[in-house]
Amino acid sequence: MLKFGTLVGNCLIVSYMHDAKTEVERYRIDGTPDGIVELPGVGSAGDFDGRPGDDEAFFVFTGHDAPTRIYRYDVATNSKTAWAEPKVAIDLSNILVEQHIYASKDGTQVPIFVVRRADVTAPAPTMLTAYGGFGIAMVPFYSPVAMAWVEQGGIYAIANIRGAGEYGEAWHDAGRGRKKQNSFDDFIAAGEFLKREGITSQEWLAIHGESNGGLLIGVVVNQRPDLFAVAIPSVGVFDMLRFERFTGGRFWTQEFGRPDVEADFHNLFAYSPLHNIRSGTTYPAILVTTADTDDRVVPAHSFKYVATLQASDLGVRPQLLRVEIRAGHGAGKPTDKAIEEVADMWAFAAHWTGLNVGNAE
Repeated sequence: MLKFGTLVGNCLIVSYMHDAKTEVERYRIDGTPDGIVELPGVGSAGDFDGRPGDDEAFFVFTGHDAPTRIYRYDVATNSKTAWAEPKVAIDLSNILVEQHIYASKDGTQVPIFVVRRADVTAPAPTMLTAYGGFGIAMVPFYSPVAMAWVEQGGIYAIANIRGAGEYGEAWHDAGRGRKKQNSFDDFIAAGEFLKREGITSQEWLAIHGESNGGLLIGVVVNQRPDLFAVAIPSVGVFDMLRFERFTGGRFWTQEFGRPDVEADFHNLFAYSPLHNIRSGTTYPAILVTTADTDDRVVPAHSFKYVATLQASDLGVRPQLLRVEIRAGHGAGKPTDKAIEEVADMWAFAAHWTGLNVGNAE
């Protein structure tokens, strides 16, 4: 999928998103191919900032193992050098990023990134995440939150499920509205893939998602509680029959459907996390996180969901609620609150997956 095209020097630099990662090609002015631009690794590159006739351009690059850096690109030699880069308190040279492709329930091929320390051998406690909505692609980017899990010896996996935008609008359409189940099937298949390939096990598989990703986690826990040891849905949409009645929910009907339309109602009711909790079934340990002033996804979603979980017979593992005070949907959250929240989530996941916290290099 085409991302950017820039005329720099005497060539055209064209960036594509291929299997969720950036690839860059060069073309001569007459349109004939002129090779590729080697990026620093598997990741995401921004537009090449330069002008016709210039001998240089600048671009931004980030990846799961690469904090955002600015690179200078030499047009004549087709080479790059780091121009500005941050300092991080982790040895990133020991981090491995692998991309796999797995088959979903209907045979659709779905990419997944797996991040770990080079000295960590699988199987190991694994955190699986995804978003799968609103056409938002989960492209590689540097996440201190993910690195906090990886640094302790865990494996972090990111599935590029349908409903997002990794392959354009068709990928989005295949996982929204009455096709939303495809997103859930893709995520469940990711968990099965990680187990089948020996990357993790049922006892060591944790899952996490935020907002639409929180909805995802709530759904798959109901549909496959046997597959996961821990689930952490954050600021999630859990009541799919009333979501449009609060704050910005009315703007999501193009994504989820309308509860007042009969066909949409039946589809929403079939997967709504709040309405499909399976009492009498053993569930994973669950930690739901929200904030008391979230005006995007009102905290009532989390309150009702956890109350229903706790009122059900779901086995011996806990179903807990964490509420951040004087905070919203996530953006703008003070650093100290963000650190405390991640520490609580990862400590909870570590306990129930057996991750030996303190096993950092």
